[in-house]
Amino acid sequence: MIVLFTDFGARDPYAGLVKARLIEFAPTRQVVDLLHDVPDFNPHAGAHLLAAFASGFPLGSVFLAVVDPGVGTPRDAVVVMAGGRWFVGPDNGLLSVIAARHADTRLWRITWIPDALSPTFHGRDLFALIAADIARGEFPTDKLSPIGKLKVEFDAGDLARVIYIDHYGNAWSGVRKVPHDALVNAKGQSFTHSESFGLVGKGAGLWFNNSVGLLELAVNRGSAAATFGLEVGDAVQVQRLN
Repeated sequence: MIVLFTDFGARDPYAGLVKARLIEFAPTRQVVDLLHDVPDFNPHAGAHLLAAFASGFPLGSVFLAVVDPGVGTPRDAVVVMAGGRWFVGPDNGLLSVIAARHADTRLWRITWIPDALSPTFHGRDLFALIAADIARGEFPTDKLSPIGKLKVEFDAGDLARVIYIDHYGNAWSGVRKVPHDALVNAKGQSFTHSESFGLVGKGAGLWFNNSVGLLELAVNRGSAAATFGLEVGDAVQVQRLN
């Protein structure tokens, strides 16, 4: 299985072009669109989202992860094996959180340069080809060089900020497994804990631990982003009482 995780968006052709390349070079492997709306140009937010999502996929899955504002610059391209899964993408911090959270992590730098390489589309011309090799079970040893660490590493602890806003207007944070009695605030607003939306009144704000284990801010049948002015990057204060 090849899993796509990008900031390409859904209305532009980039995801489709990458999928065409994957189908060409790994025709028997299933391609899953996980997310193409990672916050634009934001590998820090993307790193925490990717780490939260990864365990929901089978061992051996290959993640093609592209949030790459430095494409075409001297930044490195890497392969990471962590938690029994593979990750292919830029060395800009995007893969650093998942790498740091696993004891089995191994790292490689992509040294190969394909004959046709657009300076602005390494997702299609470089990362997709390496991901296809790995997904076929043909590890491209001749195209990689083992490395000891990534050049860009984010703190792998919780990130107490909004890292994603979904189409409902729910604001996801990078904080994990918050106890139910914690006090949660953002943008000057206090949020009440609830296990789910319908357990509070219509239009009421709430926080909960979402299905991938991250603290999420929401409004029952409304938009937390619109109601409280929440944006990616906003601080989320969490006070644990115990």
